Parts: sequence; structure tokens; C-alpha cells
Amino acid sequence: MRILSCEDGAALVTALMLTMLSLVVALTLLYTVTAGTRISASQKRYRSALAAAHGGVQLVTREIIPRLLQLNPQTQAGLHDDFSLIGLRLPGYGCLQQKLSSPTGSWSSCSAVQSNADPADAPDLTFTLGGSLSSDPGYQVSVKIVDVVPGNSDASGGNDLLESGSSVSGREEVIQPQHVSGLYSISVQGAGEASREKARLSLLYAY
Repeated sequence: MRILSCEDGAALVTALMLTMLSLVVALTLLYTVTAGTRISASQKRYRSALAAAHGGVQLVTREIIPRLLQLNPQTQAGLHDDFSLIGLRLPGYGCLQQKLSSPTGSWSSCSAVQSNADPADAPDLTFTLGGSLSSDPGYQVSVKIVDVVPGNSDASGGNDLLESGSSVSGREEVIQPQHVSGLYSISVQGAGEASREKARLSLLYAY
């Protein structure tokens, strides 16, 4: 009896298996590199959105809110003109004025949406900060006041909140009230107009 054996094609099968294994390794490496690039780009866009949120905090706390808190309030059109380069918008100006002067429970001019803590949902004011490149469409900054504890700060536009001093033996005839700062809880969001990345900040602002 003769045993039949045939190994024709074994080399071809082995070559195909090695080729498939090499292809899987190459695709895995390609996916790893591509995923790393996407993650790196996403982190860069997030850092840009975070920087925009920080810039929005500085602009709002140092420029916009102090002007809104003055005894002679700025008109909405005047604010739009003064900050036209960043496209300042005040969707709920009446609600914003009430937030700046009244405690949280007295916001009768504000809807439930305007009172929640989400800065992207019916914000009090919005503006756009440009990107570092001319091709960058910029970053949308949304700001919302979510809680207020009024104080007795001077709203006439002056910044000198210190009591007048006298010598040790002097007598002060004018009674100076204790200064109590107004506290404003503010939520800020920075988001790229051409990307999904966004950054949110919460701060406590004393005036």
C-alpha cells in the first residue's frame, strides 16, 4: 500500500498568513498614530477654548460688569458700540440688569432658563474672541450670572473703597458703614466655533 502525500501550496498558505499578520501589525500602528494625532489636536483645541474662557473672565470682571454696575447704567446700544470688535451681545438685558442689583430669589424678569447654571443655555452676554491664526474662526464666550448676594459697594464709578483715616488721637465725626462686597457667582464657557471642544469656568466675583 502506498501512502499519498502532497505538500503543494503549503508555501503559498504560509506566505499569505505572514502577509496577513504583517498587514494587521501595520494597520494597528497606523491606527495608533492616527488616534494619537486626533487626541493631540483635540487637546490643543481644548486648551485654546480654555484660554478663551480665561480671557472672557478677565474681560467681563474688569471691563463689562463694572460698567454695568454704575449708577448711570450703560445702554445696550452703547455697550454694543464700545465692544463692537468682539461682537458683544446681550440677549436678556433686562434680566441681566435685575441680576446685577437683586438677590437670586428676586429675579422676576428672568425665566427659568435664564436662571439655571448652564452658561450656554440663554446666556446673559456673549462675545467672540479671535484665534491666533487668521484662518481661525474664533471662540464663542458665553457668560451667565447664576447667583447673587448684594452688598453695599459704591456704584458711582469710584474705586476707592477705603475708609478715611485719622491719627491715633484724632476723632472721626463721620460714621463710616462697614463695607460689604456684593458676591456674584458667574459661569463662563469658551467654545470653538469650528470644533466641539469647550471649556467651562465657575468663579465668585466680589464687587
